[in-house]
Amino acid sequence: MKAIIPVAGMGTRLRPHTHTQPKALMHVAGKPILAHIVDELLTLGITQVVFVVGHLGEKVEGYVREHYAALRTDFIPQGEPLGNGHAVYVAREFLDAEPALILFGDTIVRGDLAGLVSGRESLVGVKEVADPRRLGVVELDTDGYVRRLVEKPERPPSNLAVIGAYFIKEGRLLRAALERLVQEDRRSRGEFWLADGLQLMIDGGERMGVFPVEHWYDCGTAEALLEANRDLLDTMQPPRWTDGAIVLPPSYISPAAVVDGSVIGPHVSIAEGAQVVNSVIRDSIINAHAQVDGALLEHSLVGEHAVVRGRPGRINVGESSELELR
Repeated sequence: MKAIIPVAGMGTRLRPHTHTQPKALMHVAGKPILAHIVDELLTLGITQVVFVVGHLGEKVEGYVREHYAALRTDFIPQGEPLGNGHAVYVAREFLDAEPALILFGDTIVRGDLAGLVSGRESLVGVKEVADPRRLGVVELDTDGYVRRLVEKPERPPSNLAVIGAYFIKEGRLLRAALERLVQEDRRSRGEFWLADGLQLMIDGGERMGVFPVEHWYDCGTAEALLEANRDLLDTMQPPRWTDGAIVLPPSYISPAAVVDGSVIGPHVSIAEGAQVVNSVIRDSIINAHAQVDGALLEHSLVGEHAVVRGRPGRINVGESSELELR
């Protein structure tokens, strides 16, 4: 079985970080978002992953080739960003008679994914949410199969949100649906949506069930990224204790980071190469090779190679920036 992961989005809601860093490589709970996704796929025995790349795609490719050299990978450029359906469409050559798993590169899913990919029919991952209007939504028939998928509806037909995980029993059926979607220029709000392609499959007779997902993290904003960091850290092992620092669990400190004279945690993730000195940090993410000196940080994101000095309380500073407050 193969997996297709679209990672071509611009990540506008995570700026300034995504001016220089792909959203999928943002650090959360000890590793990039993409690593959480791919590591989960490896536990399922998936040996081929197709990445649909766009903005800063060379960084995604470089990371995957360095950290997953044994994995069979392909990188397909999306070119013009025309929606998540178009992102899968450009990888349509990999949709054949075999099953395919589709996961979006800004979404971390925790649950029985083995149950998802062992299904005898196509399945859509769903979760009940209070307000699904900014998400895809499913409407079920009386037998519990998907009757309708609607992308970001103003009036949702249900509270079952589509969470960006799809098991397609026969990839060629989705390929045909996406080709029709593009050929007939069926756009919604100017884009081609995967939900519309799946709807064409359903209208053509495909029975598509739903797969409830217990834990799901849409890491598309700074607030959502910090929430995912908190929840994922809660499930991890106790932290690595560091000489010269007090570490309050749950927290993660890379073995390749330097922390001295500081109080870290709870809910802090510090990536490789970072240096934290004489600081107090809680509920924050410190990305790779960042420097924090003499700072009190809470509910903050510090980008790669950024330098923070002084005592700000809450910041969101991008890559290679320098912030000094006295």
